[in-house]
Amino acid sequence: MTRRVFLHIGAPKTGTTYLQDRLRLNSRSLAAHDVHFPSRNLTIDPPLFHFRAALDLMGQDWGGEPGHAVGSWDALVRRIKRLDGTIVVSHEILAAAHPVAIAKAKASLARAGAELHVVYSARDLGRQIPAAWQESIKQGRTWSYRRFTKRIVKRSSWFSRAFDLPEVLTAWSEGLAPEHVHVVTVPHTRGPALWERNCSVFGIDPAWAPKESEAHNASLGVAETAMLRRLNQQLDREPRQDHRFDVLVRRLLAEETLVQRRRSTPLLLPPHAQEWAELEAERWIDWIEGSRVHVAGDVADLRPAPRDPEASWVNPDKVGSKPQLKAAMEALAAMTIEASRREDPQDTLAAKVRTRVRGLRDD
Repeated sequence: MTRRVFLHIGAPKTGTTYLQDRLRLNSRSLAAHDVHFPSRNLTIDPPLFHFRAALDLMGQDWGGEPGHAVGSWDALVRRIKRLDGTIVVSHEILAAAHPVAIAKAKASLARAGAELHVVYSARDLGRQIPAAWQESIKQGRTWSYRRFTKRIVKRSSWFSRAFDLPEVLTAWSEGLAPEHVHVVTVPHTRGPALWERNCSVFGIDPAWAPKESEAHNASLGVAETAMLRRLNQQLDREPRQDHRFDVLVRRLLAEETLVQRRRSTPLLLPPHAQEWAELEAERWIDWIEGSRVHVAGDVADLRPAPRDPEASWVNPDKVGSKPQLKAAMEALAAMTIEASRREDPQDTLAAKVRTRVRGLRDD
């Protein structure tokens, strides 16, 4: 049987979290149709396994103890060699891989007897840039929106490499037939279209994956994001790199508490970057049409929506204290409730000591 590997390389903020979670939830039913989303073992789910494999391939070491990802790419390749049919590997950090890592990926998958397909999800920069800056703030970064956007426009950041469709696919498509390179465009409106487009690329009948995913990175308004950035600035770098920061701030505050409140003004692309984003879209479309790669969706989705003259631009770097204070009070309330639910380590230790003492007395 043919072993086809669909290496989904991103880009970030194009619905990758939802895609990976839905594949995970339906991995058993998909496997019955020879579609596999491989995991390492029962304790490491596929998205985490693929993340560590991508880190290892790229020589990176994010989000864990030093060396936690070493050997993960080779472990993934070994797992692939034991499978037949369609195999989906997905992580968005692969979009910015350097040529050495790309060559290693292709060589190792070729040795595994795989027919390689590269899949890249693309979203218009009018939505992608605000979403990416906000996500970076959720994860503990402190940079201003102005600095973040400026670095992307000047092509001097990791995000700019990951978002540059022609650059990414020129690197990843080398040596591959155009029909083995797939661009999935992200529609401007929410709905099932993006999932269906991914399914069409992977050769999945949507009926094979009936379990719906609730995973998504909810958007915050400018006040909520500005407040989180100020919180990050108050914390030292070390706590922001701790995995517990991710649980408390990104999940509890950003994805549970703050998204439930009546959101402040939505975060938009800065007006001065609108024309640049429109020109970038045309460059992307020209590359796609010239390369003859496969497109799932409509290349028109890559053009930013025209700026709504009625929509007011609010600079998140200059949000007033009052709206931030309202968001901060709700965040403080959520943190207080969470702290009251958690067991005090000292109380736990004392309880253990008392139990041990009683046991000695009984003896």
